[in-house]
Amino acid sequence: MKILHTSDWHLGQHFITKSRANEHSCFMAWLLEQVELHQVDAVIVAGDIFDTGTPPSYARELYNSFVVAMSKVNCQLIILAGNHDSVATLNESKQLLSQLNTQVISSVSPELEQQVLELKNRQGQLGALLCAVPFVRPRDVMQSEAWQSGTEKQQRLGASITGHYASLYQLAENKRTQRIEEHASPVPIIATGHLTALGVSVTESVRDIYIGTLEAFPANQFPAADYIALGHIHRAQKVAKSEHIRYSGSPIPLSFDEVKQQKSVNLVNFVEGKFDSVTELMIPRFQPMQVIKGNLEGIEAQLADFNTHIDSLPVWLSIEVQEQDYLTDLQTRIEAMTIDLPVEVLQVRRARKDREQHLHSEVKETLSELSVNDVFARCLQGVEFTTDAEIARKSRIEVAFKQIVEQVEHATQEEK
Repeated sequence: MKILHTSDWHLGQHFITKSRANEHSCFMAWLLEQVELHQVDAVIVAGDIFDTGTPPSYARELYNSFVVAMSKVNCQLIILAGNHDSVATLNESKQLLSQLNTQVISSVSPELEQQVLELKNRQGQLGALLCAVPFVRPRDVMQSEAWQSGTEKQQRLGASITGHYASLYQLAENKRTQRIEEHASPVPIIATGHLTALGVSVTESVRDIYIGTLEAFPANQFPAADYIALGHIHRAQKVAKSEHIRYSGSPIPLSFDEVKQQKSVNLVNFVEGKFDSVTELMIPRFQPMQVIKGNLEGIEAQLADFNTHIDSLPVWLSIEVQEQDYLTDLQTRIEAMTIDLPVEVLQVRRARKDREQHLHSEVKETLSELSVNDVFARCLQGVEFTTDAEIARKSRIEVAFKQIVEQVEHATQEEK
């Protein structure tokens, strides 16, 4: 039995004015080639099919076209919702896609049987049992109590998710035991998840989930499945040094800090009903992207190398300028340097250290004149919030700071 594990496609992403439609289309064509080349029995997409709950029409077309193409290569497709996906959007075509050898799990179901799926091999025989767990919203597995503290809610949610996994795994284990009693061939149990596991490495484009409750799930709380296919983290990696618990990562760089990552999908092989091996299939880069750092002189020298660029597509650039002086015409200077080069500058920013030094000197001179909120606002000015994830994070930071200030002021008044 062979499965192909991928996740975090983010179809419809609008990346600093740029569409990713061409990259996603190329990736899907490449993925179909891998399915046929390696004779994959089932493909699991572990969440975040779309970038938003209301994806643009071209993103839906890509999704539907891929499902149709998969139905023609004798390979089962499992689609799981992530925190970016809308349950309603995925449910729109769920029944229709089930006729094309595709199962969509959009949310946690009160009927556990609906989340324990049978994966068939190319011969039409049962090859594995899947505990199909999508992104778990707190309301799916627990009821919040007004009197509970944040820590208590976090503990309850963690326990509820652990219990949900345990119940699904027990149901799958019962089915596997029944097969053994009937002298059928043993099959592996696979589980999925769309969450942050403890100890993983994240990137800028990953949007926080379980804010205020459960921020990370302990690896030892996963069930004893033969393989656990995870999504949400865009960097491919093992969890807790376990060969069988993995993130596949996103198929394309979703932020400039992912540019140096080699993107991949996981080809998982099972032999005689047991986990055997994982092969990372390296995904080609469909859009050249690069990050350039240095002072203006160094950046100009690096840009000169692009005169020999022969790719048919222009390189998308992020330029980080390291200058002691605060340049008001930075954008204009960069435009002059790149005007005749085969590049598109999508992002220009000062080095973080330089931004902080500039901010520090400014605040130090006028600190006595500023209120607490003014100082906090100046601190935020030293950090760029450009992507949707960063803007959402800034909003959470501002709300949390306001609450802390109110609590301190209230405590101060009580003491008086």
